[in-house]
Amino acid sequence: MNKGTLSNALRALRLIYWTDWLRYVLEKWNNRHSNRNFLREHPGVAIPPDYLLYESYRLDYSKYFSQGKETAQWIAAHLEKYIDFDGKKILDWGCGPGRVLRHLPEVLGPSCVLHGTDYNQRSIEWCRTNLPGISFNHNALEANLPYPDGFFDAIYGISIITHLSEPMHYAWVAELLRVLSPGGVLFLTAQGDAFKIKMTSSELEAYQRGELVVRGKVKEGHRTYSAFHPRPFMEKLFEKTQVLEHIAPPAEKGKGLAQDVWVLKK
Repeated sequence: MNKGTLSNALRALRLIYWTDWLRYVLEKWNNRHSNRNFLREHPGVAIPPDYLLYESYRLDYSKYFSQGKETAQWIAAHLEKYIDFDGKKILDWGCGPGRVLRHLPEVLGPSCVLHGTDYNQRSIEWCRTNLPGISFNHNALEANLPYPDGFFDAIYGISIITHLSEPMHYAWVAELLRVLSPGGVLFLTAQGDAFKIKMTSSELEAYQRGELVVRGKVKEGHRTYSAFHPRPFMEKLFEKTQVLEHIAPPAEKGKGLAQDVWVLKK
């Protein structure tokens, strides 16, 4: 039985939340010493509550902080090909507990106006308390943001559509394009071809037909809700945009699977 078959079996039995909770407990235990050391060596760094960290990334304080900065630099390197950051408004869609967004004032400079939005209210409350100088919004799962049309110059979402149903893909892309300015840039990551090795045979057949593959039977938006994105589906999803870049990393044995990158222009 491969991992995909096991995952679907646990969903069918309504056990996926319990297994994910056990994984959280195990990760918390395994990282207890390194996390304690990080807090001692970095007393000025605010760290989110453990489950918020685990739910949005992994329960490793050092990687949360250092890799968050690396990801911020990586996003900036893509966006700067297409926009000048001076005075621009930028949105982190699905910001979680600020893993990436907290580093952007340093990476992009002080003139950018930064916003974060997320459906997890506890994450937004933590960000508002601990990350000054950035505006935060608590959104619902439904695609309805409080910003006016064309408000942002750039929007990015790291592994956010990976936790949405097919209708929500279309609803959220439409909403993000609504709040993006004409000529603005949208940066999203998705689970593309590199993730075929995780699929069951029936999932792979659907994927090869160009269909979005969704593992649900859990709360939509939760880390255990997972979607896989074939290129034909994504091209249809983005048909009202100009695709500036599509990067599809190969699956490399012994390494973590890298998500596809889609950079789009309104």
